[in-house]
Amino acid sequence: MISRLLFWVLALLGMIIFVQSDGMVEVFKWKQMDFNNRGEARPLRMPDSSGKSRVIGINQNDNNSAYIPYNNVPMGVTHYRGRLFVTMPRRRVGIPSTLNFIDLKRDGGQSSPKLNAYPNFELNQFSRSAENLVSVYRTTVDACQRLWFIDTGMLEYPDNRQQIKRPSIWVVDLNTDRVLKRFEIPESIVSTGRGMASLTIDIASPKACGEAFAYIPDLVNSRLYVYSLAADRMWSFAHNYFNFDPLAGDLHIGGQTFRWDDGIFSTSLGPIERDGSRPLLFHAMASNNEFAVSNRVLQQEANAARSDHGNDFRILGNRGEHKQSTMHEYDQRTGVVFYAEIQTNGVGCWNSRKPFTPANHGIVAANADTMIYPSDLTIDEDGDIWVMTNSMPIFIYSTLDANTFNFRIWRQKAVEAKRNTICE
Repeated sequence: MISRLLFWVLALLGMIIFVQSDGMVEVFKWKQMDFNNRGEARPLRMPDSSGKSRVIGINQNDNNSAYIPYNNVPMGVTHYRGRLFVTMPRRRVGIPSTLNFIDLKRDGGQSSPKLNAYPNFELNQFSRSAENLVSVYRTTVDACQRLWFIDTGMLEYPDNRQQIKRPSIWVVDLNTDRVLKRFEIPESIVSTGRGMASLTIDIASPKACGEAFAYIPDLVNSRLYVYSLAADRMWSFAHNYFNFDPLAGDLHIGGQTFRWDDGIFSTSLGPIERDGSRPLLFHAMASNNEFAVSNRVLQQEANAARSDHGNDFRILGNRGEHKQSTMHEYDQRTGVVFYAEIQTNGVGCWNSRKPFTPANHGIVAANADTMIYPSDLTIDEDGDIWVMTNSMPIFIYSTLDANTFNFRIWRQKAVEAKRNTICE
């Protein structure tokens, strides 16, 4: 009798573990972020045009604070072969490094691991070189084992934003951690880097690494930029579909009610068409609509100068009420697009083989207490979805409780995430 009871208890435990492993798993959580290298307290300096060093700190705190725990709010998460890249945009003072990683083999067993500067601590010290990193929001990995990201070049300190360097596109070889490319974005394209918070990389095949294109949405200026690696040139598209929806800007997240007007925010390449082209899916954050344009349209610089784009840009449809999204990504294995949804505090989905209607949008995971504000969603080469939730509205409009967990990273297989949803 006892042995039979023990059998059923163990079986029940096994079922519980199985069910939990199929859901979106909380991988890491932090009350406050910490770093293995916090830096030293020193004046913030950078060289001017004459080569002389000048202090660029704006108050006493800037000059005496290398690390302020409360000010460090993570934004982006990307996984590549055992390294988890975590970004920390410089929206406040006291941030040791803007681009970081977690070594999953070494620190994966910890609940709240410290961050390591990437590719090294020195490159993250913006005041020590005219070409060092200033502020990075999100990263992405291409098919050629390279890490891409935008450095906005801006210190977004409240009431005193400073564009201290030109915004730039970076490409890093993940096998050697060597910087392959740093492209300064011309002022003729955009004056500041504040609105460039993400990018999508388009490569026809791993054999065409030198012919990559980067698509960069600008949520502030409502523009879509295209960068050609082969031509080392950049051009800008304008369209009404890049604007925010004034009826979708009122938000209620984490107990905070506010209004945002963020334009085009996220881009993702959709399924491969019969002619080899791919649609670029995109949306504004303050919107429930999704749009698309062929990558072949974007890759022709001459098209950017047109006053009328005809029907090249098209609306896919509406996700439904309160379905505003930060980042989204199409998964080639399942044909499903996964959305980081800020008002539902979770992850939504849409099967690209079905009509784009609210009825065909499902919920993968949602939790108003533990998944407050999903700021990033990426899918790695193994088909794992990675999500960052960072309580950003509370940080901006109220005060984070340093005694509770404010930041989390989640993970789930895309093939499992779609199960038991309308996206199956």
